[in-house]
Amino acid sequence: MYTPKYFKETNPEIIRNFIKQNNFATIVSQVNGEPIASHLPLEYFCSEEKEYIKGHMARGNKQWRTFQNNQTILAMFLGPDAYISPSWYDHVNVPTWNYAAVHVYGKPAIIEDRPELLELLKYQVDKYEKNESGEYQLETLPKSFLETEILGVVGFKIKVERMEANFKLSQNRNQKNYEKVIQKLIERKEEKSVEVAKLMTENNPHSN
Repeated sequence: MYTPKYFKETNPEIIRNFIKQNNFATIVSQVNGEPIASHLPLEYFCSEEKEYIKGHMARGNKQWRTFQNNQTILAMFLGPDAYISPSWYDHVNVPTWNYAAVHVYGKPAIIEDRPELLELLKYQVDKYEKNESGEYQLETLPKSFLETEILGVVGFKIKVERMEANFKLSQNRNQKNYEKVIQKLIERKEEKSVEVAKLMTENNPHSN
């Protein structure tokens, strides 16, 4: 990923938190030299000082078969983005776009162990149901139904080898222009623009 020095994020904790907060990702591999991609919720785990990204996809999705040939795959996590108008600056410039993105590279492996797969599925259901009624749980599903549904998915885990983070948030602007960009984004009252303004506020290089 092209990451100019102004925008490169290297703090592991910030990167991990970003992945957790923006975990509906795009996962890319290749088959016969052609890229293939899926859009999936992925979960970050750390075990014995090893980092993993875990998820599952439909068995009918042919991409999981590419996970068996030891290739390095890419998972892309994207945060909010917003157009930045040059009219906001106190000098002549060009339009640009602010955004945040993390790329994770690693070797994938199919989760063959059924208890491990079940644990992952339960983790995801519990995580996303916590803000709902809380009535939907894997444990309460009819056993025959659950067994049939599990056969229809393939779990996988990616051992993280490298992470790249590009937080392009106007860090190359002076304090006056940086704060003006935040102000203008908030004034738009658009969800993504407000989220970018929040990210800029949290990562303000002029706040020290």
